[in-house]
Amino acid sequence: MTSVVLAGGGTAGHTSPLIATARALEALGVDRLVAVGTAKGLEVRVIPEAGLPLELITPVPLPRKPNLDLVKLPYTLTRSVLEARSVIRRADADVVVGFGGYVSIPVYLAARLMRVPVVVHEANNLPGIANRIGARNAAYVATTYETPLAGAKVIGMPMDRRITHPEVTPAEARTGFGLDADRDTLLVSGGSQGAAAINRAVLESRDEILAAGIQILHVLGPKNFSETDDVEIVHTSGARYRPVAFVNDMARAYAAADLMVGRAGAGTVMETAVSGLPVVFIPLPWGNGEQGRNAAALVEAGGGVLLDESDLTPATLRDTVLGIFSDRGKLEAMSRAARDMYPADAAEVLARAILDVVKKER
Repeated sequence: MTSVVLAGGGTAGHTSPLIATARALEALGVDRLVAVGTAKGLEVRVIPEAGLPLELITPVPLPRKPNLDLVKLPYTLTRSVLEARSVIRRADADVVVGFGGYVSIPVYLAARLMRVPVVVHEANNLPGIANRIGARNAAYVATTYETPLAGAKVIGMPMDRRITHPEVTPAEARTGFGLDADRDTLLVSGGSQGAAAINRAVLESRDEILAAGIQILHVLGPKNFSETDDVEIVHTSGARYRPVAFVNDMARAYAAADLMVGRAGAGTVMETAVSGLPVVFIPLPWGNGEQGRNAAALVEAGGGVLLDESDLTPATLRDTVLGIFSDRGKLEAMSRAARDMYPADAAEVLARAILDVVKKER
């Protein structure tokens, strides 16, 4: 029997590759999988929905400025590491696999104390602090991009097989969302948490996009969605505006769309590229600039367009979207460039590497 503990949480950028890798491990015969997260992240919903057992540990926030969290850090971290040790012990883990996020730090430290081998996957172009810590003594380090982590192997992003091997046609996907089967479709999604700036620009340019006959599937994000937002609009052109809070199966949303407007998290960049879906990328304007770097190569190859949030207005969004839709040849060329950009088998490659680490340790 092989037992694997997988750590990652907070956003879909961590939970989606975790779930995809778990599925690939199951396909290779792994019979015991346990995911670790915190009560504050998206994992409390999506991990159980994926049928994986989830263990929760105390979150360890790493404050950027001096505050009470910084004073409490030694106690909080110690408590969280002890909780992670208990999870690893109960699971009788042969290996720990981390995907980043604050939950991964105590799990990496606990595994090191217990001499359990660690495998790390870093999704972003610039590594986060958790994976910089985990990679120092890891048995295997994998990355999506040419990320600066010593000894790392570039394998791509582990993805849901429904994305790498689509199960629905575009017409079926559109009909499933209540949209017209044969109409040009724009997908808008700011990631698992939504993006208020993108939502505002779309809502203020919505009527002009609909007037051009383009229907919109708008994923606003749970925090940005209320009863007042749950209103479908049908324009006189016949195009529909369909707002939703969240989409569990993004493979269907990608299949439904001809073009997407969204952030540039590593998951979004990789999933849309493999799906052959061109994107107007609007990277997060704060942090270390990782989102802009995530999308840079794809944009340079012609598979996407970059629009800085500082330049985002209803007019610039409208003109960008309508300009792409007005040139069908360009849209098709963008789709081809995106589809040929990145590998689609990262989940399987990572799963095999994990089992190789277990074999070497036995």
